[in-house]
Amino acid sequence: MTTAHPYSENTGPAPAGAGAADLLARLANVPADRPAVVAGDRELTFGELRAEAGRVARRLAGRGVGPESVVALGLPRGADLVVALIGTLTAGAAYLPVDPALPAERRRYLVEDSAADLLIVADDAADRIADAGAEASDGPGRVAVGELTSSADPLAEGGFAPVPVDAQGLAYVIYTSGSTGLPKGVEVSRGSASALLAELESEAIAAPGPGRVGWNASPSFDASVQQWVRLCRGDTLVMIDTETRSDPALLAALIGDRSLTDLDITPSHAEPLLEHLPSRDAAADGPLTLLIGGEAISPALWARLAELVDEGVVRAVNLYGPTECTVDATAGWIAAGDDPHIGAVLPGLRMRLLDDGLRPVADGETGELYLAGPRVARGYRGRPGLTAERFVADLSAGGSRMYRTGDLCRRLPDGRLTYLGRADGQVKVRGHRVELYEIEAAVTGHPAVAEAAVVLRDDVNGSAGLVAYYRTSHPVTEAALREHLTATLPGYMVPAVLMEVARFATTPSGKLDRAVLPAPVGAAPVADTAAAAGGPAADEPAGPVEELIARVWAQVLDRPRIGADDNFFKLGGHSLLAIKLVAGVRRELGVSLPVKTVYAHPRLRDLAGRIESMLAAREAERQPAGVSA
Repeated sequence: MTTAHPYSENTGPAPAGAGAADLLARLANVPADRPAVVAGDRELTFGELRAEAGRVARRLAGRGVGPESVVALGLPRGADLVVALIGTLTAGAAYLPVDPALPAERRRYLVEDSAADLLIVADDAADRIADAGAEASDGPGRVAVGELTSSADPLAEGGFAPVPVDAQGLAYVIYTSGSTGLPKGVEVSRGSASALLAELESEAIAAPGPGRVGWNASPSFDASVQQWVRLCRGDTLVMIDTETRSDPALLAALIGDRSLTDLDITPSHAEPLLEHLPSRDAAADGPLTLLIGGEAISPALWARLAELVDEGVVRAVNLYGPTECTVDATAGWIAAGDDPHIGAVLPGLRMRLLDDGLRPVADGETGELYLAGPRVARGYRGRPGLTAERFVADLSAGGSRMYRTGDLCRRLPDGRLTYLGRADGQVKVRGHRVELYEIEAAVTGHPAVAEAAVVLRDDVNGSAGLVAYYRTSHPVTEAALREHLTATLPGYMVPAVLMEVARFATTPSGKLDRAVLPAPVGAAPVADTAAAAGGPAADEPAGPVEELIARVWAQVLDRPRIGADDNFFKLGGHSLLAIKLVAGVRRELGVSLPVKTVYAHPRLRDLAGRIESMLAAREAERQPAGVSA
């Protein structure tokens, strides 16, 4: 007999300070000489961080920035981003991350839709920021970060004095994919951010400290919040640049070289990293804490992580939570013998599993997850109708609000949850929540495309990937369409496969029938025609390096044949497959190939030529002076 749990919650007390906006008060009390930020060769102590953030805050105040103002941060991961973020909060304002790696059109949209009051950019980007919307007559002002942190003006000095903001004051706005075809901004309060740190310190996650925490998430991704809030309790933030984040060997080396204690990572990035993790002295260093989230963990990855947990190499926790509930809502420790699960609801949060009629479901039955508590966001910026639709009244708890997640879960008898998928058109792609309608809107945004459908399939190069089907009104090349999408969407939203169809099948009710869309089949290169006929292919790989690289490509892309003129990305390659390609090249040739080299040389012959140059340079270094090969 199953028991219905109409209202489930963590029975432990809410973490101390969970409702108080006390992050900056805690930051102010960290010893000044403790290291705060490590970014390449640049390091800041907490005293230096507070001094620079104080200057930023005073100069922002001089520009009229204060509580409920929104400051857009157009800065890459680095020390300047941390200083600008803390300075913005110190001024009483909220920050909006605008990752410079995003396409210009998307950056412009974020700045304009959020009605940001000011845009902070890197010192070397002041002449390029027009493409982020700052030049519009009704757009925000812009300022280079160096102007805000400079110590040349003695009037900007005065210590670290945060502007008082109550718990409901706005802390940040982060955009997520939208079902209308446009992203929507989630407003999160100071109290919610403070509650997140308290729960990271609770027994449910028990983040040891003070530690050395890697910041590897894009600032536009909500996982970045649970990385920077660790500063406020005295942890050191180690900034991880894009190249290191994209290369598992480089990331593993940084973990060892910088003595990281904690790393937040998606399953897609964790899998290749585990092959390169450095050995650790469990007695001296303790295990590396992996905070894993953003997408479902496969049974195989769960089992591998459990092995490393048993060996004392890592301690790993599977985290689940929507942006609308301040990053994390549940936590489940990874251990041998368990099937993958997302754990139990975190302290201070409440959950309900409801059916389509909003009735509670019993243990073992599927229901949609609703969440309530101090970390539920304020709502969607400038979208009251959508806010009312997704943030609903919780009549069983004194009229407080619940967030309707759209996620389907099943509750086990011990209170743990298993994640089953979405109840709507959202999918998870490389750790990011994506509305397929937004991608479809981008595809049909090309003037030659009349109709489009996008699906997430499990049969794209041996893994899950986005496939865009489209019908044209007049001819367009795949290259032109892909260029359009790359300029419009973040990289993780650009479909791996583009397939033109003559028409779309429909259901009896007249709706598009996604169930009969054809399986993705990559277009065979022209040279394959000759090869299939028994003759030599014109673009057959030539020489040992090209042949070896072709074998690695074939394995990574799950294709029987690769031509020397083939383009890695046109064959369905993407950033995670590029990481696997780099690992394969290192394994076969011992060459540490940066992932960005794959993007710079996507044609096999060009990439092989670059690798041959690297091999020749390595061989030349081995030759004694005065000796020619």
